[in-house]
Amino acid sequence: MNQPLITVEGLTKRFDVSRSFKDVFTGNHPQLQAVSDVDFTLAPGETLGIVGESGCGKTTLGRMLIKLISATEGKVMFDGKDISEMTRTEELEFRRRAQLVFQNPFDALNPHFTILRSLTEPLHNARVPREEHGQRIAEAMSMVHLPALEHFLQSFPHQLSGGQLQRVVLARALVLRPDFIVADEPVSMLDVSVRAGILNVLREVRDTMGLAAVFISHDLALVRYVCERTITMYLGAVVEDGPTAAIVENPLHPYTKALVQAVPIPRVDQSHAPLPITGGLPDARNPPSGCRFRDRCPLAEARCAAEIPRLREVGGGRRVACHLVEPA
Repeated sequence: MNQPLITVEGLTKRFDVSRSFKDVFTGNHPQLQAVSDVDFTLAPGETLGIVGESGCGKTTLGRMLIKLISATEGKVMFDGKDISEMTRTEELEFRRRAQLVFQNPFDALNPHFTILRSLTEPLHNARVPREEHGQRIAEAMSMVHLPALEHFLQSFPHQLSGGQLQRVVLARALVLRPDFIVADEPVSMLDVSVRAGILNVLREVRDTMGLAAVFISHDLALVRYVCERTITMYLGAVVEDGPTAAIVENPLHPYTKALVQAVPIPRVDQSHAPLPITGGLPDARNPPSGCRFRDRCPLAEARCAAEIPRLREVGGGRRVACHLVEPA
């Protein structure tokens, strides 16, 4: 078993929110808890999916993993080192080894830069010797199946298709030969016909480079194709964690069951029964007592309002935060 490359312990993020006149006069400082007490590990070469509906904290968690935003509580250990305590030299090396693949390729690239300049910029920032730039760029473009360098490198972003731009964004992350990437909804802006090609590239790169990767998505079908493990988040908290195949085929938490049922299946005999949950996400500034999902859960009991469920081992490498699921 590989030693963890990433270890997350009690990771929590709270944001100050706008105050009303009443808050100002009463001295109240309302906060939104975007991520709440998250724990997990990630080994080299492992791909972890993070799923949940919009507003559940997926992107905030991903950005904390690569130190784009700082945690309020808890810590992220990268290769045995707390990323919040790194020296300037250590952080420069961390920036080389940990990269983000952005969701929207049209916003991720400077429209005034050629593709060559966009790919060269991270090499300059990481102080890679200039004589290595050409080889690094050719290598990264080949990995994402854009080998016609004379055609692409002198182009501007508006001259490429969405699928080509997403491959360029991925190449920009890979040009530094990282050990860890966070891919935040990397195919959500693309046509369905283009997504399979990008997902295949992600799988090939993972296997070729031995990357550890976090794949953020709301689509369980895509996560199942790419990831060995999956975490389900609801209102900032992890409610289920385990092997992706097991979670998709036999979800245990009521929220995960609803997510799996929402995945479209192209069959004429597919059930069109309504999902077993109702309503939307509650206000994150004032979440429900006890289980955060209880207001929408069809199985909620009195205990669910009184006691916060903790993640517990339930066998088969799975953890679930639900009073109704028996521990192993």
